Amino acid sequence: MIYLQLFISFLQVGMFSFGGGYAAMPLIQGQVVTLHQWLSMAEFTDLITISQMTPGPIAVNSATFVGIKIAGIPGAIVATLGCILPSCIIVTLLAKLYIKYRNMALLQGVLGSLRPAVVAMIASAGISILVNAFWGSAATISFQGTKWSLVVIFGICLFLLQKLKWNPIGVMVLAGVMKLAVSFAGF
Repeated sequence: MIYLQLFISFLQVGMFSFGGGYAAMPLIQGQVVTLHQWLSMAEFTDLITISQMTPGPIAVNSATFVGIKIAGIPGAIVATLGCILPSCIIVTLLAKLYIKYRNMALLQGVLGSLRPAVVAMIASAGISILVNAFWGSAATISFQGTKWSLVVIFGICLFLLQKLKWNPIGVMVLAGVMKLAVSFAGF
């Protein structure tokens, strides 16, 4: 039964996550944290971090991670297949249709109208992760409960990425080093 739940959950993620891995994060969160409670919000944040650090698409890496945690290697295979199956089918069909109708104004209008929804899904996922990182959960947001060391690390990383155009991998490594230093310092 758990294999079927994993397959159907990640099949839904694969079917409705237009816009890539970041757009899939709220859908994955809805399935694994809210609906099935396979992971806590803290574990979900760790999942996103691990999925970004490992090669491959975030949604597929997330499916594999959740599948292994819930039902071992067979669970990872089932969840991953559920996640990629819709994409394989949809992309094949869309490629055929796009080649045939690529100059059609209606098609260009539909593609253009999907962009704002994708941006909103990415923003929702980002805000959810920031809230979890800085406060633990949305229910505990308060000035006193803010993890200021993480806010400072976030600000430094944002500055390095946006203003100094550092390599994201270098920024991730530096963020890890800064967090270790803060932990050892006792903050």
